[in-house]
Amino acid sequence: MMEKVFEKREVVLRERRGLSIADVILTGILLASGAVLKFFVGSVINFGMKPNFIIAMYCLILLLIKPRIRDAAVIGILSGAICQFFPGQPYINFASELVGALVMAILMKLPMEMGKISLKPVVCTFLSTLSSGFSFIGVMYFMYYSGFEIKPTPLVIFMAIIFGTALINSVIVQILYVPLKLALKK
Repeated sequence: MMEKVFEKREVVLRERRGLSIADVILTGILLASGAVLKFFVGSVINFGMKPNFIIAMYCLILLLIKPRIRDAAVIGILSGAICQFFPGQPYINFASELVGALVMAILMKLPMEMGKISLKPVVCTFLSTLSSGFSFIGVMYFMYYSGFEIKPTPLVIFMAIIFGTALINSVIVQILYVPLKLALKK
């Protein structure tokens, strides 16, 4: 009589590496939306410097796709590159958006729930926008005092813009996060 020998099966889970195609497409769409908002809304709301809606969009992207730190850094640098198409101080956005995206990715790892309500969209976006804005100021003034031919905006104006943009971005991300999360089934 023949005996059947059963072999033990092992399920191997592979760790996700990098962004999926869907994540890349979502990133492109939301960054393009941020650029359009920055251009059109920024043309209406302009106090010497336009609010940066690209920050709100990369914060939203990072909340939705929850990337690794290095992927968040790439999204931040890409956001800085998109900012180069708009008037302003050249190249500074590469550093400021990188810092903002990294801060967002790190803050998202912290628990921020109040009962069943997640405060991550509001808190992380607000703090990431502030970190992006403050790093922008820091780099700009460093360049100014290092002898680069740039004209820095007065600090009081920057503070109003940074805090105003942080508030606006927090509201935008909070409003868009839940419907997009549900629509994308994330």
